[in-house]
Amino acid sequence: MAGPDGRLRCPWGLSAPEYVDYHDGEWGRRYDGPAAGADRAMFERLTLEAFQSGLSWLVILRKRPAFRSAFAGFDLEAVAAFGPADVDRLLADAGIVRNRAKIEAAIANARAALEVPGGLAAHLSSYAPDSPAPAPRALGDVPSRTPESVALAKDLRKRGFRFVGPTTLYALMQATGLVNDHLADCWAR
Repeated sequence: MAGPDGRLRCPWGLSAPEYVDYHDGEWGRRYDGPAAGADRAMFERLTLEAFQSGLSWLVILRKRPAFRSAFAGFDLEAVAAFGPADVDRLLADAGIVRNRAKIEAAIANARAALEVPGGLAAHLSSYAPDSPAPAPRALGDVPSRTPESVALAKDLRKRGFRFVGPTTLYALMQATGLVNDHLADCWAR
């Protein structure tokens, strides 16, 4: 669909200004900053995808600054050190999604991520498909999970990660450019 600027975008990317910004500037793009920041960036996205489960992504985008503040900028070591008082603090923080299981999963995932040999970002990237899928022509052509996301979910669960189902992980793969699911006519493809 054409946006107000005339650019063709994936239809979901036009429903709210936050979606336009997210679609145009972040979704489907690999992190290209310093290697030291890649694990933090992937941990943030993994955490936000888990919190999104059952909710609108727009809710998460609007709460993202509060999530960053509440979760110490998604610094793995800081979040891994969170204890019961931090869980209580987060449960009282109206700026984020207050779900005990998801909060505890984020902390457990930070701890598990620190144990991944080679780092979280490199490990997640190793599950990207070897060759790109054909460009989807319509939203109905985009899968909700793939063999790679199923395998990644199984691997991460063995490592102690939580809220890492194959659908959540495929959304992470899409969001971080491990797969390219921008529609064929989308300018961002």
